[in-house]
Amino acid sequence: MAKNSKEPKAVFPEIIADYKQLFGEDLISIILYGSATGHEFRPGKSDINFMIVLTERGIDRLDRAFKIVGRWRKRNVAIPLFVTEGYVVASLDVFPIEYLSIKLNHLLVYGKDILESLTFDQELIRLQCEREIKGKLLLLREAFLETSGKGRAMRGVISQSVRALIAVFEALLYLKGKELPTEKRGLIRDTAEVFEMNAGVFEMLLDIKEGKIKLGDRETTKLFKDYLKEVRELSKLVDALGG
Repeated sequence: MAKNSKEPKAVFPEIIADYKQLFGEDLISIILYGSATGHEFRPGKSDINFMIVLTERGIDRLDRAFKIVGRWRKRNVAIPLFVTEGYVVASLDVFPIEYLSIKLNHLLVYGKDILESLTFDQELIRLQCEREIKGKLLLLREAFLETSGKGRAMRGVISQSVRALIAVFEALLYLKGKELPTEKRGLIRDTAEVFEMNAGVFEMLLDIKEGKIKLGDRETTKLFKDYLKEVRELSKLVDALGG
């Protein structure tokens, strides 16, 4: 097995060969999703995420994949999302945002593209957006108090929370029928424009996550308070979308 590759597509032949050998006819498809499908992929830092679609018989034999998953993890390939097609279809009412994001940011590597024909109930997406935002607000308040105003701890909370918000922003623009930007900053700016948010706050959060800026404790506290305010206002706007 070769060393880490700067180009995710370079691992496709090996990934296909390994999983075909492992599961044979029980392998339905291999799908790349997430940042590795676009130019925001950061070699050595970003994970390479795959969805492995198996038959019902194949999903019952996951123990076969112990060694192969372990080998690929050493090359920044995350543990794949192992599913069956039936499971995905039956889960659209529970995880519409997650599967919408995967559908919007995926590349078929092998087999059948089970995502192509997926359709989403807009009200279910809105409900999950509301649930995610309101839940995030409670967790952020709790985490803010746990930091005791320490900048390093607050920056850690920010870094961990931004990714989930980006997926929600993507879903919100989808609900509004907007064309979705391929970059995170484009998603932030377009969502801020549609929902009258302060894009600068969220771009600074992303800067912290990406290690582009360093703020002191006082500046980080102010940013975190602005963050809480923006999420609180967004929760009201999403709630209003439901009439």
